Amino acid sequence: MARTADTLDEKIRARNIRIILDVATDVFSRKGFDGARIAEIADLAKLPKANIYYYFSSKEEIYSTIITNLIVGWDEALSKLSVDRDPADALRDYVRAKLIYARENPRESRLFASEIIHGARFLSKKDRAHMRAATDKYVAVLDQWMQEGRMVKIDARHFFIMLWGATQFYSDFEPLACDALRRNSISEQDHEMAAETIVSSIVSGVIPFAGPC
Repeated sequence: MARTADTLDEKIRARNIRIILDVATDVFSRKGFDGARIAEIADLAKLPKANIYYYFSSKEEIYSTIITNLIVGWDEALSKLSVDRDPADALRDYVRAKLIYARENPRESRLFASEIIHGARFLSKKDRAHMRAATDKYVAVLDQWMQEGRMVKIDARHFFIMLWGATQFYSDFEPLACDALRRNSISEQDHEMAAETIVSSIVSGVIPFAGPC
C-alpha cells in the first residue's frame, strides 16, 4: 500500500510540475520575468499559491527551470552532429531538428530570446557554462571535418551563430517572418521550406563539391 501511495504521489507531483511549467511558460513569454506574478501562475494552473511554492522555491526557480529544459532540447538537436557522420547529412538533420524544436516550443524560444535581450539576468552560471561547453564540443566536430577535408574551412563559431539566427528567427520574430512570407501564421510547410532553403544555401556552401543537400 505504501508503494502504491508513493507512486500516486509521484504522479501527482509530476503532473502538477508539468502544469505549472506550462502555464508559467505562457505567462513569462507574454509578460516577461518582471511582469509575471506567482498569483497569476497559480490561478491559471488552478492550484493554490502555496502549492506553487511547494514545488518551486521562487519565481526565479520556475523561470530557470524553463530555460534549462529549453537548453536540453537544443542539446538533442546538436547531438545530430558527430564526427563519424557525413557532414551534409548531419548538418541537414541538425537544421531540421532545430527548426522543429522552435516550431513546437515557440513560447520557450521567445522567452529565451527575451531573456538574452534583457541582459541574461537569470541565465544561471551553470547553464551558461553548459552552453559554452556544448559549443566547444560541436565546434571541435566541425573542425575535425575541416581537417579531414570533408568541410570547407570556415570559422565554426560564426557558422553556428549564423545557423542559430536562421533557425530561431521563425519563432522569435514570427510577426516579421509572417510579413515577409505574406502569411497570418507560420505553417509546417513554411518551416519545411525554411529547412530546405537553409540547407541548400548555407549548408551546401560549406560542403566541398556538394550539390543540393
